[in-house]
Amino acid sequence: MTFPLHQRAVVADTHNDLLMAVSARPPQQWASFFRQRWLPQLLEGSVDLQVLPVFIDDQYRPEGALRQTLRMIECAHVLAEGNPDHVRLCLDASDIDRTIDEGKIALVLAMESMPGLDASVELISTMHRLGVRVASIAHFGRTPLADGSGEDATGSGLTSHGVAALQEMERLGMVFDVSHLGATGVAHVLELATRPVLATHSSARALRDHHRNLTDDQLRAIADTGGVICVNFFAPFLAEREEDMTLDRLLDHIEHIVSVAGVDHVGLGPDFIREVMDDLTPPCCEDLHTRGVDPKQAVPGLEGPAGLPMVTEGLLARGLPEKEVMQIIGGNVHRFFGELLA
Repeated sequence: MTFPLHQRAVVADTHNDLLMAVSARPPQQWASFFRQRWLPQLLEGSVDLQVLPVFIDDQYRPEGALRQTLRMIECAHVLAEGNPDHVRLCLDASDIDRTIDEGKIALVLAMESMPGLDASVELISTMHRLGVRVASIAHFGRTPLADGSGEDATGSGLTSHGVAALQEMERLGMVFDVSHLGATGVAHVLELATRPVLATHSSARALRDHHRNLTDDQLRAIADTGGVICVNFFAPFLAEREEDMTLDRLLDHIEHIVSVAGVDHVGLGPDFIREVMDDLTPPCCEDLHTRGVDPKQAVPGLEGPAGLPMVTEGLLARGLPEKEVMQIIGGNVHRFFGELLA
């Protein structure tokens, strides 16, 4: 059931890896597979603004990473062109507003860890020309630009190429994503950034001590830039024990981040890994079991976008004012993109 407030609000999801699943099909099926498999879920979840990250499976790294990156970007363009009545790939704030006003889903292209670019910072401009508007520079491990959160023990900040990448993204007007970046790297970005930054899918480390989550100090610092922290729904990042991986625990993370960063700086970045994994045939991607998490674990009912109204209902049931709930489920991200992609 979709609740009236959820239907009225702008609902934004800043991290859904559905491009991995769609691009795994033959190119002639990209538009139809998206229409049959993913579009119904997005519509049921009343999603208005969807960020589509490009993440490259281990099987393509390193030699085929750039080719697969380009293939996934082409996939995004094809699925949008093949479903013009329902979605539009958006390049700026006016595109996003026009698309939402027309009752369609605004798609925004992102890159997760800039796979395939390595130290070739000049290619960021190429990606921007192709429609990418959001990017991070690391995943769990090390890249030529920075260390991911799985390498926190190194205490490493951005490399000189990473600093150049941040500067180039700011020059182009792209959104810098700090999710997955190592702790020292986050501090380094916050020291150098002249524009607000985004955490596309990160939860609260105070509630679950996992390197993928953000500390209270990091949450405050991101908010101080004018940025937004979008809460990750991935169950192992919410709780350690499976019995605690519940909607209530997710709501705890949302409320905690609101209390620390302020309600103007919180959004949703679900990271529906289970749904994507169900669409892929192993070996499909990085083995998260080696990172101490099970990619098949999910909050019951929140395996995919269709469950998003549960979050709205849960926040309202906890007594949050309607205005604040509307900010959290999409209003803040919509405003953020309106300012950063103007």
